[in-house]
Amino acid sequence: MEPTRRSWAGTALEERRRVRREALLEAGIELLGAVDRSASNVRAVCRAAGLTERYFYESFGDRDTFVRAVYDEVGDRARRALIDAVAGAPPNKRADAAVRVFVELMVDQPAMGRVLLLAPLREPAIGTSGVELAPQFVTLVREQLPIEDPEKRQMVAVGLVGALTSLFMGYLEGTIVVPRETLVQHCVELVERAGRG
Repeated sequence: MEPTRRSWAGTALEERRRVRREALLEAGIELLGAVDRSASNVRAVCRAAGLTERYFYESFGDRDTFVRAVYDEVGDRARRALIDAVAGAPPNKRADAAVRVFVELMVDQPAMGRVLLLAPLREPAIGTSGVELAPQFVTLVREQLPIEDPEKRQMVAVGLVGALTSLFMGYLEGTIVVPRETLVQHCVELVERAGRG
């Protein structure tokens, strides 16, 4: 016979913990991704999530662990969205699908964009996480490039990810001021030109 799991109001303990952790991560995205770089200390995060510090430490050992978890969460969402967009698009529309889904995540939800692209420059806690995440995006791009020479394909993928990152950072920081669709079209053209080698 299975041991009875503790539940409250019909919700299992593990589920309540998961929901609280998600609320903390969402609060972290908003605070770490704020334009004014709002305080993202433990107390501020708990206040934004509507939880006590006890529940913060239920999921995260300290603030640094939390910041890395927020960054990893945003990076994972972006990676999954790109994979799904490319998988669901015909070959001649993959660049457009990938750029548009990335814009939806990083520009239409600017807090997410600032966490992924700008927080690594501001948050020592992220440390090498940003360096470790970049190759995953390079791999995603490289796999879509129809360039036969593997060394050239790798270099083009690295350059393309770097160029797109700089464009999105500039857009989020306001140093690139163009209509959203202009940004999309420019990025699609970059990807398509790279694909032609």
